[in-house]
Amino acid sequence: MTNFRNNNLAQAWLVLVIATVFGTALAGIQIKLNPVIEANKIRETMEKIPSLILDPSQAADIKSHDLVIQSRVIEIEKNGISKFYPVYDVHLKDGSLAGHVTKAKGQGYADKIELLIGLDAGGNAITGLFILDQKETPGLGNRILEKPWRDQFVDQPSGTTLVVVKSKTGPNNEIDGMIDGISGATISSRSVTSIVNTTIADIRPRLLPIIKKENIIRQENE
Repeated sequence: MTNFRNNNLAQAWLVLVIATVFGTALAGIQIKLNPVIEANKIRETMEKIPSLILDPSQAADIKSHDLVIQSRVIEIEKNGISKFYPVYDVHLKDGSLAGHVTKAKGQGYADKIELLIGLDAGGNAITGLFILDQKETPGLGNRILEKPWRDQFVDQPSGTTLVVVKSKTGPNNEIDGMIDGISGATISSRSVTSIVNTTIADIRPRLLPIIKKENIIRQENE
């Protein structure tokens, strides 16, 4: 009996040691990969900016290097907690303001979801949505990646709170404020929609200074 117990104890310690070694190794790999992952996200963000603020015909002809992109960080403080939004103010070469792209993230069903949200020059409507990072359930939650679902957000008024519904009705199924939920992935659908709502509500008032400045510049040039 003693040998049996000692054997079980030895096996338990062996499992613990192996788990610790593998956990430490994975943590080390993650630390090394983080800078690479972030660099890839930045590159992908810059590549996606044209398609998030321009219509498809324009975006096909204009690349990121054809735009003047000014980056800034908008800080929002709520209940003593600061939240930071990277924002890209995008100008065409003629100096006109084309729109804004902001990066945002929030909790999904499985893990954090990271988005890129496009807004028009006046901050009045959503011009694009891209899922930059997600780990939702394959075949269900990860359908938030699909373009037809993301396209529901395009042209939605930024002053409207978006709501996930089971099924939209109306002409062409286009109703302001309503987003069709993904069957079997309600949490993922609502998570993306909530991130979009929160982000726009947070940053839209802070877009106004640059919008007003752009209008003044246009008036002076006319």
